[in-house]
Amino acid sequence: MQSAGKMRGKSGTGLPIIPIRMPNTPGGGYLTEKDQEAEMPLIEHLDELRKRIIFVAAAIFGVTIICFVFINHILAFLTAPAGDLVLIYTTPAEAVMAQIRLAFTAGAILTLPITFYHILAFIMPALRRVEKRTIILLILAMNLLFFLGMAFSYFVIIPLALRFFLGFQTDTLQPLFTISRYISFVVSFLISVGVVFQVPVAFWFLGKIGLVSAQYLRKQRKFAILIMAVISAVITPPDIFSQLLMLAPLLVLYEMGVFMVVLAERKQKQEQADT
Repeated sequence: MQSAGKMRGKSGTGLPIIPIRMPNTPGGGYLTEKDQEAEMPLIEHLDELRKRIIFVAAAIFGVTIICFVFINHILAFLTAPAGDLVLIYTTPAEAVMAQIRLAFTAGAILTLPITFYHILAFIMPALRRVEKRTIILLILAMNLLFFLGMAFSYFVIIPLALRFFLGFQTDTLQPLFTISRYISFVVSFLISVGVVFQVPVAFWFLGKIGLVSAQYLRKQRKFAILIMAVISAVITPPDIFSQLLMLAPLLVLYEMGVFMVVLAERKQKQEQADT
């Protein structure tokens, strides 16, 4: 068995390489120079991941502080669809805690592009050129669709939903919304619709891994339209205009999803032909 002194060597930089004792390894339990060099990329990747997580967390924290400074403007923006509705709070700490949660949520949403960028920057070196281009386009599409969904929710769905729920008030029944419940109501709609707008990307992924096909989606179009019509009727006031206003983007998203599956299938056929 070689001693530790005999196993010492020099790296390419001229610095001595000290063998590392590891259990259950051949050669007397020492990692060779080649093994140590192979371990370094993993350590470097973990260090890079740690730095990126810290940067994203710091960005969210910083934007959250800025949002809290302008929290009254954000509240005014969120309550605009409700018109003259007055919010109340029923416990001493409810108002400030609701504002802190709102500031954090706004900070997390506004820094989504930064978060996606660092995810992209971390995984890009391991991808091929074609894969890099696909990932970039997907992340751009996800960001765009998410914020489009939030805009649609704010300008269309939330006003319709508020008009529907406030329509139950009478002379003896008046609405009283606490600040925490109202913020939860609005933010849940904003995020939920933003996620729903990811349907084309989700369809593309399902088509990419072979779980769905464009032919299957076309065959199920009638059932999909029926389900979307029911959803539109449930979450909107009972007038045809509001229901159509809700149904139209759902139909567009479904057809975009079918188109994305077609693109995924074409790409797979092209790759199979090239191989």
